[in-house]
Order: sequence, then C-alpha cells, then structure tokens
Amino acid sequence: MQKDIVALFCEFVRIDSESGDEARFLRHLAGVLTEELSARCEFDAYGNLIARLDARDSTALPVLLGAHGDTVKPGCGIEPVVEKGVVRSSGATILGADDKAAIAEIVEAVRAARRRPPLEIVITVGEEVGLLGARNLDLKKIRSRRAFIVDGEHLNQVVIGGPTHVNFDIVITGKAAHAGIEPEKGISAIRVAAQAIVGMPEGRIDFETTANVGVIEGGLIRNGVPETVKIKAECRSLTHEKALKQARAMRNAFEAATRDAGAAIEIAEEIEYEAMSVPEDSELVCAAKAAIQSVGLDPVAKRITGGTDALVLANRGIDAVVLGYGGVKAHSREESIEVSVLERGSEIIRHLLEALA
Repeated sequence: MQKDIVALFCEFVRIDSESGDEARFLRHLAGVLTEELSARCEFDAYGNLIARLDARDSTALPVLLGAHGDTVKPGCGIEPVVEKGVVRSSGATILGADDKAAIAEIVEAVRAARRRPPLEIVITVGEEVGLLGARNLDLKKIRSRRAFIVDGEHLNQVVIGGPTHVNFDIVITGKAAHAGIEPEKGISAIRVAAQAIVGMPEGRIDFETTANVGVIEGGLIRNGVPETVKIKAECRSLTHEKALKQARAMRNAFEAATRDAGAAIEIAEEIEYEAMSVPEDSELVCAAKAAIQSVGLDPVAKRITGGTDALVLANRGIDAVVLGYGGVKAHSREESIEVSVLERGSEIIRHLLEALA
C-alpha cells in the first residue's frame, strides 16, 4: 500500500545517513523510487543517486530535481515523533528534515503530478561536509540544463545565487623549546597564529562579505613552546572581487606575522566555488515563484552567503535555484517540521512540475 508523505518521511529518517555513511539509505531510496515512480536508478562513481523518469503528457525539456541524502550528527538512531501536527525527533538526535523532508516532498509531488517533463532526480552525498556530491557529480550522466534543488528552510523563498567561497589550510612552523627552562630559544607557532588573526579583518566584513577562522590545532605538551599549528579558515562574498580582496588580506596577515617571528608557513588556498546568480526574471525563477504563489504564499527571491548544491551546479553549467522544504532549527536536536508544511512543500513541487510540462 502506498505510504502517505508523513509515513514516507518517517521511514526515511529512521535510516541512518550521517555524512560519509549514506549508502544504505540511498540504496533504500533507489528501491522506493523504482517501486513508487517506476524510475530507472543508478549511482555515479562518487555514490550520488541518479533516477530517471519519463515525461507524462509533455514534450518539454528535462528537469533536474535535487536534494541531499546525508545528515549532520547526531543522526544515528533517529526516532521521529508526530505530535499535534508536528514531526520532531524523540530528543536524542536531530530529526533529519534537512534534507529528507525534501526527498519525501519530491516523491509525493512526482507521484501526484498529472503532467511532468522528463525528470532526473539527483540525491547527492556529502553535502553537509563541503557539497562534495555536487562537486563530483558525473555530469556526463545528466541531460538536464535546469535544476531545482530542494534544500531551503522557507517555503516562500527561491535562492537564486550564492558567494565566492575561499578556503585556507595553513601550517605555521616555529621552533620547539622547553617552556620552563629556555622559552626564549623557541618560536611559538600558536602565538604567531594569534597575532595574524588579531591583525586581519574577520567576522562580518560588509553586508555581503564574511571571514572566519574555524579551526586551530597546535602544540603537544603543556611545558613546550609549540612548534607547529594548523589553521582552517575561510572567507566568502556575494561579489567575487570582494572575496578575492578579503582572501589577500588574510594571506598577507598570516605571512607578515610569520615573517616577523622568523617562522615558516605553508598556505593551501582553494576557491571552492564562485559567486553566481540566476536572473530574477529568468524562466527558472519565474516558474518557481508561480509554484509558490499557487499555494497562497508570497515568493521572495534572494541571494545567500551559504553554499548550496545549486551554486555548485551553476558553476558547472546547469542553471539551478533552491526551493524550500519548510523545516526549522536544522542541525539541532530541536529540528522539526509541521505536517501541513510538509504537504504544502510537496504541492509547490507538484505545481512546478505541471507548469514545466
């Protein structure tokens, strides 16, 4: 018997799929898509699930519907509870509505749609730990040139763009010494790192630019001048040139502090993706807005400084925007989603598919 959307969602979240451990859930999902939607499923070399469905009463070009199959921690042993029209976890874990509510909405929308274009449903892996699935998706297996990624919290929002994101992996090497007997003979790598961080712009730089030092690992013993420290940092901006300017400022601060202290430094810098935006008057965005309006909501198009699978795909040549799935307090034990919102989210996708057909 066909499960309703709530039962389907609860079935999904009960299957563990923390980042790096998504395979069992995706195999289960492939079975659901095959049985429920007559989809033809395969996995690319990176482990992303790709499901293909024929058109229904349509000669339109193919469309990609996307979501991600991994969750953050603590995401093992999730037990969903439905109380007073709200789905939440029993309390010891996250719920996993991010992003399994989206997957349930996609399944329900596809099976309910009277018409639809040819579809490719892509469920990526490793989204929560660096958008890895989207970055490594085998595009030779993808026909669609337009995509809707369901991974936003707000049903009325269409995310049309995102930032340039620059990552830094830094290693500072000073000189070890006994901290109690001859500290003056050492060079503290931790102190060098601290001086660099204090001397550079960080946090909110302007309305569209941010910078952060997220990880510092250094030192081995309490009574030793620390010889080595490792730092992970990032900056991002909705304007590509601003991101590059901020990256230069961060690099210069670390290099100057290292030089002044007589230490050594290695910096690995990577642009993870570049700022991009889909025009608000494009067919893609207009279709998304119309679908949102069809359920009585006022659509809002916006750019965000967070990374998304849509931004990665846009950088790889596929026009993509993000739709909302409707959950709240993602990545926390208080995560939840209203049943009515889950149902309305699937209705938005259904209206979108019928219009695109």
